[in-house]
Amino acid sequence: MVSIDPAGAAALQNDNTQRTNSFYRAAWRWHFYAGLYVIPFFIMLALTGLMMLWIAFVGGRDGERISVMPQDAPLAVSEQAAAAQASIEGGTLVQYVAPRADDLAAIFRVDVNDVATMVAVDPYTAEILASFPRRSGWYDMADNIHANLLLGVTGDRMIEIAASLGMVLIATGLYLWWPRGTGWRAALLPRLSRGRTLWKSLHGAIGLWVSVVLFFFLISGLSWAGVWGEKMVQAWSQFPAEKWDAPLSDDIHAKMNHGPKEVPWALEQTPMPASGSDAGVAGLAEGTPATLDTIDALARQIGFDARYQMNLPQGEEGVWTLSRDTMNTDATDPTSDRTVHIDQHTGNILADVRYADYSLAGKAMAVGIALHMGTLGWPSVLANTLFCLSVIFLCVSGVVMWWKRRPANPAGWLSAPPAPRNMTLWKGAVVVGLAVALAFPMAGITLLVVGLLDWLLLRRIPALKRMVS
Repeated sequence: MVSIDPAGAAALQNDNTQRTNSFYRAAWRWHFYAGLYVIPFFIMLALTGLMMLWIAFVGGRDGERISVMPQDAPLAVSEQAAAAQASIEGGTLVQYVAPRADDLAAIFRVDVNDVATMVAVDPYTAEILASFPRRSGWYDMADNIHANLLLGVTGDRMIEIAASLGMVLIATGLYLWWPRGTGWRAALLPRLSRGRTLWKSLHGAIGLWVSVVLFFFLISGLSWAGVWGEKMVQAWSQFPAEKWDAPLSDDIHAKMNHGPKEVPWALEQTPMPASGSDAGVAGLAEGTPATLDTIDALARQIGFDARYQMNLPQGEEGVWTLSRDTMNTDATDPTSDRTVHIDQHTGNILADVRYADYSLAGKAMAVGIALHMGTLGWPSVLANTLFCLSVIFLCVSGVVMWWKRRPANPAGWLSAPPAPRNMTLWKGAVVVGLAVALAFPMAGITLLVVGLLDWLLLRRIPALKRMVS
């Protein structure tokens, strides 16, 4: 027979309640600190994401949705290219972007002294419809802000910290809103009350609904970032160039990026094949020179229908590159991604990389980036629009809740959530910070710094303690 000491049981229950309350306070405080940094970045990312989403869907990034009147048959690509090149004095032809439909313009890139100009040409008449500096439109401004705040590496790191801390927001937010005896209905459906309670209910319910999607967007975005993506993930997930039975160039595929990311994630760090050998498989018929027209005909022959991109060889070892991927809005199916390299001297196909050849991480990124950018057609455009608006609402509602919770005392203008009484939790927070640092270095470093500042300064110096409380 076991006897239970009522006083002991009550004390144990009280201790468990105190620990739970302390953990809740710790999660709330971390949620608040992460939000202080993340909110302006998330609003920026959502707004610029919406701009790029709709500009690409409605007007295109490089004028590729300029309409033309279809005729019996288009002119040879070389005739169209000659008109484009002649329109830019001293220009060198670098790229051809085939129209995605019969009633749309062809696009050519022409460079003069490293200044790139995009020229839209009527494929039936070779009439110049428009020309403009490459990557100079509203889409590109939004893209550059979205990527690095126009601050280069510094901006990239700042955004990577925000995206990494977004993981902390998701984890702490889920813990704070997780139903504890109230049931999932109350957690998933906002309560239509008034004041701060309404904002809290809307914030929690919408946050719970979009948490998985937000996690996906953060991971796919971080995979492009300079530390977590490029240094930790991407470098180990590239297509192995050794599979190509061809000599390799000193250049990697990333050299084909011009400002924003343009090369498929799985190929960016992979060396380019080089022209000038007998390697490869038959492409052009023996004795057929590699020209714009013959390479375009080969592209159509091997399966590049509608829109695709042709990059012309640069230098004696350069190759003709044919590509199609959803990241560049060439197609709406990421599993159709394909990159083909052709020897400029022999016309042999040196490499033919398809979605099936990507590593598991490469395949995940091909699909992930298409979802992230909303390039899967109008359903993904609408879904991404709803998601971006939800993120903006979460940021705004978080600020509103903070404002309504602020005390009347003007000294405590920051009004951070109360610190946990159980200090052992903050020792545990340091351990958690170290674990996060291993997975997401920028977030881990930030958490450790903020945790130490909170412990060493904000709660020990009276003036600072009044400011945050």
